[in-house]
Amino acid sequence: MKLQGPISHPCVDDGKKEEGIQSSEISPAPVRIVVGYALTSKKTKSFLQPKLIRLARNKGIEFVAIDLKRPLSEQGPFNIILHKLAGKEWSEVIEDYQRTHSEVTVLDPPNAIQQLRNRQSMLEVVADLKFPDNYGKVCIPKQLVISKDPTSVPDEVTKAGLRVPLVVKPLVVDGSAKSHELFLAYDQFSLSGLEAPIILQEFINHGGVLFKVFIIGESIKVVRRRSLPDLTKNELSKMSGVFHFPRVSCAAASVDCDDLDPSVSELPPHHLLEVLARELHHRLGLQLFNLDVIRENGSEDLYYVIDINYFPGYGKMPEYEHIFTDFLLNLMQNKL
Repeated sequence: MKLQGPISHPCVDDGKKEEGIQSSEISPAPVRIVVGYALTSKKTKSFLQPKLIRLARNKGIEFVAIDLKRPLSEQGPFNIILHKLAGKEWSEVIEDYQRTHSEVTVLDPPNAIQQLRNRQSMLEVVADLKFPDNYGKVCIPKQLVISKDPTSVPDEVTKAGLRVPLVVKPLVVDGSAKSHELFLAYDQFSLSGLEAPIILQEFINHGGVLFKVFIIGESIKVVRRRSLPDLTKNELSKMSGVFHFPRVSCAAASVDCDDLDPSVSELPPHHLLEVLARELHHRLGLQLFNLDVIRENGSEDLYYVIDINYFPGYGKMPEYEHIFTDFLLNLMQNKL
């Protein structure tokens, strides 16, 4: 499958409200695609916004909530199932359903999603990627997993050759707020007070800007987000301890291009993102995910993937309703 969808590189203000398509403008089309969805209430609210529902209806797409109290096989019929629920029980429900309903497209298969539940395994697939020399270099930060005894962290950090400061994240991603917590450790001795399992990543100065690369099938959209600021050697020499940070890359932390040095704000090249998205799409077996990418400050073409998320907050992505509905239509068209 070739990634031939549009790549959009706007400098956006995600805080702006976009005008939805009014139902009076376009007559609803006959329902051609039924999408059963199983999402948390929070995800339902953020993703199934009125502008998406209206546009989908106008394109003949209907979203139907799956009743988790009833057998899935007794519901529908569905053309597509869209889901993001944690837990082994739900995964087994979807896998059983797939075995008896092969005609239904599941976004995405539970076994593929599972790779992104662990921050170590999610990035290992990136480490194996190779790019032509003129495309730029894509890496992952040096990292270390602390699975049990946090009191051993100082010795483990020294043995692994990691340098402070270190970004600290929970190892397991389960959709909870806690699994998205972020800490910055200025010395390895303070890490012994954190709760395992955790993953430690070397902090890389990146101009305080993160690139969120949203992928929906073959379409890619990139937006800038504010991130942790750079740290100088002088600052590091005066700091110690572990500090907790909020989710710095949320939509509220959008970046105004006019406030940035062009060397920091310049987006990654189109061809690099095309190859990266295509390779990860095939290796992960996922249609819906996003990448958190940073560029090492002072470098023109050295990038790091620091996180991968399944079914991210598309509702914060400009024009997501158009991209997502076109994606659903293309999915069904390709099955004919």
